[in-house]
Amino acid sequence: MTILAFETSCDETSAAVVRAGQVLSNVVSSQVRLHAEYGGVVPELAAREHLKNLVPVAEAALAEAGVKPEELDAVAATQGPGLPTALLVGLKAAQAMAFALDRPFIGVNHHEAHLYSPWISGRPAVADFRTFVPHVSLIVSGGHTLLVKVEGELRHRVLGGTIDDAAGECFDKTGKLMGLPYPAGPVIDRLAAEGNPAAYDFPRPLMHDPNDDFSFSGLKTSVRYFLRDHPAVLASASGVRDLCASVQAAIVEVLVRKTVRAAKREGVSCVTASGGVTCNRALRRELETACRRNRLTLRLADPGLCTDNAGMIGILAERKLQSGIPGADLDTEIKPGWGLEALAETR
Repeated sequence: MTILAFETSCDETSAAVVRAGQVLSNVVSSQVRLHAEYGGVVPELAAREHLKNLVPVAEAALAEAGVKPEELDAVAATQGPGLPTALLVGLKAAQAMAFALDRPFIGVNHHEAHLYSPWISGRPAVADFRTFVPHVSLIVSGGHTLLVKVEGELRHRVLGGTIDDAAGECFDKTGKLMGLPYPAGPVIDRLAAEGNPAAYDFPRPLMHDPNDDFSFSGLKTSVRYFLRDHPAVLASASGVRDLCASVQAAIVEVLVRKTVRAAKREGVSCVTASGGVTCNRALRRELETACRRNRLTLRLADPGLCTDNAGMIGILAERKLQSGIPGADLDTEIKPGWGLEALAETR
């Protein structure tokens, strides 16, 4: 089975070709420079860039995979969640291509696709995936922070999620308070590597609460008040590095502790992590240390597959088809607020 997949849920235009559980190509066109001027993603500009970039990106993905359009067995796209105008571009392009080729169209939940991204490697993804179910998965990005128990193939249960700011959003907003460029997450990661994570003591919201939810708005507010009372910190390079390291340490400790605690409570032997924030080196390092200490197997998505990409969309679309889930109607609409909880209720 050969599938062409599109991902346009936010500010990455991506197309990928997937066959037999392997990603043959995964082309991504980033819009970071475009949105940096505004300090965040502008939905209308994102949609226009998707319209401009989608065809060249799709052509590049097909060429890299050595696949002709008529050789495709299905076409897939992210159906939600995401920015409505951005989702529309990829979804309608996939539906039009499916119609023209007389192939099935598969709408994919972006979050569910992230659950599969840690298993994408040079080998078929599903064989490895089945070996380690059930497991607990952390999805952490600019818009979402979720803990999910994956109980089997295409079966999962949401344990908890963010009740306000997501972890990636906290990185970007605290970085903006420091005067760092957008997106601030990678900049904080780089500066924190040379800073002292114990220099400043910031709160760890909900870390000791018995639930699996996350909250990072209080940490952001704490940084705001800290800078109001200690403006001189930003006047020195060492002060900025220490501040970045301290903020990062607070976010990472919450994510790691709650993830490992959930895994132990649920009695699983494996933890996975995916989403853009999983590129953060401190998070990867601390997850590895905590999982090793607690004798848990850890699977981290490759950094190239952590951010929004069509490879994970295609892998999940293939699994849905091979599991007997039929393709969607060609007039199926986008689902901007499509949560994993709602998805689970339909199966």
